[in-house]
Amino acid sequence: MAQYSRIAVAEQMKATGIVPVFYHADAQTCKDILKACYDGGARIFEFTNRGDFAHEVFAELVKYATKELPGMMLGVGSVIDAGTTALYLQLGANFIVSPLINAEMAKTCNRRKVAWMPGCGSVTEINYAEELGAEVVKIFPGSQVGGPSFVKAVKGPLPWSSIMPTGGVSPTKENLKEWFSAGVHCVGIGSKLISKEMIKNKDFEAVKDKVKSALQYIAEIKKTN
Repeated sequence: MAQYSRIAVAEQMKATGIVPVFYHADAQTCKDILKACYDGGARIFEFTNRGDFAHEVFAELVKYATKELPGMMLGVGSVIDAGTTALYLQLGANFIVSPLINAEMAKTCNRRKVAWMPGCGSVTEINYAEELGAEVVKIFPGSQVGGPSFVKAVKGPLPWSSIMPTGGVSPTKENLKEWFSAGVHCVGIGSKLISKEMIKNKDFEAVKDKVKSALQYIAEIKKTN
């Protein structure tokens, strides 16, 4: 069962600004990355449903975070159907992220009052997702859909929309400034935040530092926006 309400998750996403996105088949590696992100200041984390037995790895992560990382909100991404959604909700997912819109997924999450963030690529899709109860919508792939200019354009007719781009976001001050100046709610960042080299070299200190600096950039950007 989720430990945090969908409103609490949405508020934490806005407060933190960055949602690290990560998958690895090895549970210990996932724990080390999660701890590094936590130590860097992240309080929200998206584990992607990418490989066989991914749900077993996630189950271990939830138990670890509950015991060792108070306040960390764990969710699952790359989910495309209601059955997989229900599986992860049973394992304690606090939010579900999808690259697409699936109304049955929305119903499954809404029954438990769990945050559901579907992938959208147009004003029509964003509006439909919000009609289905999405508090935060994901635009994916962020840069291909239209980048920061797309977000800014959407906020014209839909100023109430809370948008999270994933794909094409870099943890640099310049890139983050573009996205947050356009009006994003938060951003999702995967390999550009947690690189293959960092994982290969088990350089978890570098992960922590990268997360910390990115969060500092966002705090500075928000002061000037």
